[in-house]
Amino acid sequence: KGSNLFNVAIYIRLSREDGDKEESDSVGNQRKLLTEYVNKHDDFILYDVYIDDGFTGTNFNRPDFHRMIADIEDNKVSCVVVKDLSRFWTRLH
Repeated sequence: KGSNLFNVAIYIRLSREDGDKEESDSVGNQRKLLTEYVNKHDDFILYDVYIDDGFTGTNFNRPDFHRMIADIEDNKVSCVVVKDLSRFWTRLH
């Protein structure tokens, strides 16, 4: 096995608009699912969990999103894990 280790960020976002959706999208369930995923990979080291609760994907004024980007730019994070890409951002049409 190679010695490449990845400092992993978990990014969780739950929009107010998601409030009526399945429990599987809740912050707690996203955290559990993603933490289990990271723990299954020997080359992943969990650096931090970033949570923006109540923000839409089109709102880029998300505090933990910006904190995560700063950590990426500072080379503290080399990989981001999300439940699905809509948690990361939503396309603007």
